[in-house]
Amino acid sequence: MKKKLPLLLIALLLALSNIHTAQAQTPAAPVVRAVMFWMAGCKHCEETISITLPPLHEKYGPQFDLTLIQIYDLQEIDALYALAASYGIEQKYVGVPFLVIADQPLVGSQQIRLQLPDLIDENLASGGVELSDRPEILPLLALTARPASSQPVSPSEKPVEPQSPRSNGFTLAAIVLAGTILALLYALLKLIRGRFTARSRLASWFIPFLSLVGLAIALYLAYIEMTLSQAFCGPIGDCNIVQASPYASLFGILPIGLLGVFGYFAILAAWWLGRQPWKLLARQMPLALFGLALFGTLFSAYLTYLELFVIDAVCLWCLGSAVIQTSLLLLITREL
Repeated sequence: MKKKLPLLLIALLLALSNIHTAQAQTPAAPVVRAVMFWMAGCKHCEETISITLPPLHEKYGPQFDLTLIQIYDLQEIDALYALAASYGIEQKYVGVPFLVIADQPLVGSQQIRLQLPDLIDENLASGGVELSDRPEILPLLALTARPASSQPVSPSEKPVEPQSPRSNGFTLAAIVLAGTILALLYALLKLIRGRFTARSRLASWFIPFLSLVGLAIALYLAYIEMTLSQAFCGPIGDCNIVQASPYASLFGILPIGLLGVFGYFAILAAWWLGRQPWKLLARQMPLALFGLALFGTLFSAYLTYLELFVIDAVCLWCLGSAVIQTSLLLLITREL
């Protein structure tokens, strides 16, 4: 028995050595690494994080390593625009959620939902993939190094709070769009036929009143757009989705709310100049007012169309401004 004991120890050591060698030779499971950028208040981001991603994490486990990075300010948005531009994506088509996998971008919840599973399978089959090393993505990846107190919280991790039912507002938006179109046709018909009603003193004073209300709305929207704050949306629609869309700024530079501020200031200025004793200038102001109101109503109709058929979300503040612009057009038509 004593002679067999050293042999048994040698056999055991050899067996353990073979097991260790076999484990060392076993290749590690491939991993697909990706990164997704999102913004607070973005309904499509929350749907992607809470609905699209959990089944993928459950299916692939640690083989699908996704980094979530929240976009906070204008500087970070500009960095996202620069990243999209490196892929040849125009700024007007950039939005969140924005996901990069295998150096390929996926923009929007629908594209992520439809294409991400196949891309994960393809890259796992080819041995996995690391995060993109494009220079444009490095400033955004550096955002993961924020202090813990400023780290974003995934919507799926937030405590669920009871919310009151919210209407999507599409019916109201459709009514507003129809009203603006009818008002435009009415005003243009009056202009072509040259038939206008007599001036009404009460209607005339409604013009500055409505302009001031519209100015207050425009100032609020400009503040939301320029500070990337969350707006109070009320029970209808989701204005934060609209404000997070690429259509919240003109040519990607001028916030739409700020454009509205300029427009309402111009209407107030033209109305005031039209009541001054400078006859030559005062005579031109009704036509200037009409032109401003016509442009404002046309632009409001365009924005309402975008909300209904492109952005797929409604902003109650924007609808309110559209109603004010339409009312101003009808009132100013009487001033001609």
